Amino acid sequence: MSDITAPTGLFDRAIRRITTVWRDMADRVSTDEDQGIASQMRACLDARGGEVSARNRAAKLAQAYLILDAEGRKGFLRDLASFDSDPEAVDRAYEAMRSATDPAGRATAKVRLRRALEPPRVRLLTQFTTIPDGMKFLVDLRATLLELTRDDPYLAALESDMRGLLASWFDVGFLELQRIDWNSPAVLLERLVGYEAVHEIRSWSDLKNRLDSDRRCYALFHHRMPSEPLIFVEVALVRGLADSVQRLLDKKAPLLDPKEADTAIFYSISNCQRGLAGISFGNFLIKRVVELLGAEFRNLKTFATLSPIPGFGKWLGVKLAEGDPALLSEDEATSLRAATPKGTSDKETGTQALDAILKQRGWFRDPALQKAAEPVLVRLAARYLMVEARGSRALDPVAHFHLSNGARVERIIMGADTGGKGVRESATLMVNYLYDPAKIEEYHEDYAGDGKRNASTAVRRLARGWA
Repeated sequence: MSDITAPTGLFDRAIRRITTVWRDMADRVSTDEDQGIASQMRACLDARGGEVSARNRAAKLAQAYLILDAEGRKGFLRDLASFDSDPEAVDRAYEAMRSATDPAGRATAKVRLRRALEPPRVRLLTQFTTIPDGMKFLVDLRATLLELTRDDPYLAALESDMRGLLASWFDVGFLELQRIDWNSPAVLLERLVGYEAVHEIRSWSDLKNRLDSDRRCYALFHHRMPSEPLIFVEVALVRGLADSVQRLLDKKAPLLDPKEADTAIFYSISNCQRGLAGISFGNFLIKRVVELLGAEFRNLKTFATLSPIPGFGKWLGVKLAEGDPALLSEDEATSLRAATPKGTSDKETGTQALDAILKQRGWFRDPALQKAAEPVLVRLAARYLMVEARGSRALDPVAHFHLSNGARVERIIMGADTGGKGVRESATLMVNYLYDPAKIEEYHEDYAGDGKRNASTAVRRLARGWA
């Protein structure tokens, strides 16, 4: 049983505080104005009364949004999306640009065209940044918008505008890397617990273990969201490549003197803000952490991950259901059939035998089943990581993340995650992705430019024949 309650207490207090501030600001707005959402938006755009009045109107609008239910918020966003460019103004500006004959006139006309193309809603979105916690409000607004655009193409243009604004405001040049430790503010530690997306933090002692002297945790922050991490990475300082997440997170494991470690293992990387999806910080985060750790501990020679393969189980399940005879060699099929329970028909295919093994509870604890399944699963995982694709990118999202950040696939490990999620999603397999400081940029360019997936010789050999 966890001794951490859901991290809502401080969140709720923060929400109450900020909504109180917004309400106080909203109360200063003249009450004779139409209270309709669209009318409030027009009043914000009209900017009557100067900068202070504009901020108060923006606060009133933000407050109005927060008290709406799901359907009301969708209507709010559709109203916001309706403040689009004036097509007649765009046509006039475009014709003026086409008719300009000299370079200076054309340059001026292009500026006017760009202004005409910019929808008023962009100006309205920008006004929210002037109110307390307005940046966080916009990030959360886009999180809601991302869910709605799946079923409402009308909102796609608004989402595109928001993404462009947030991408410029959250450029890595504006972000600050901070170390989080046990002495960090309580609200930040609670958010770490709430945002951990890879390996659940189950207790305060679990959290303290992850922040001990042989561990490091780093997060990126924006100065307008100082207590809200954007992305964070958890690191274990160990000897050699880690091959079990259960051992890595064992609270009873002896503490290692960081000066004796030769390897930094990045075992959890979590994006914290759903509203910043599609805006990448991973490459910057990992490179900066590698630099910091290398400077602090000269004894570190290897920088690698112990990463899940979240899409492998689903992919493998589809392949086994299809019963593709080319999926397994005859020797593999024979070995798998021999390992299945007595009474199995000799006519059973290799894919049926593997499927039967994986459906047995605790199969990975049975030496015979584990021995038969391991070489097959590792080889198929190599194919999945190195060959299977969605367009030009790796099919597995974690593989895509690390390959695009300049890593190579170093090792595939059986039995590395025997927890329920690891068994279900990846048949206990995990991956060491290696970050070689001298090769990060080269490997990034290989993958980003040509889709090349760099890997160790052993992994490439396993995937040979599938490409």
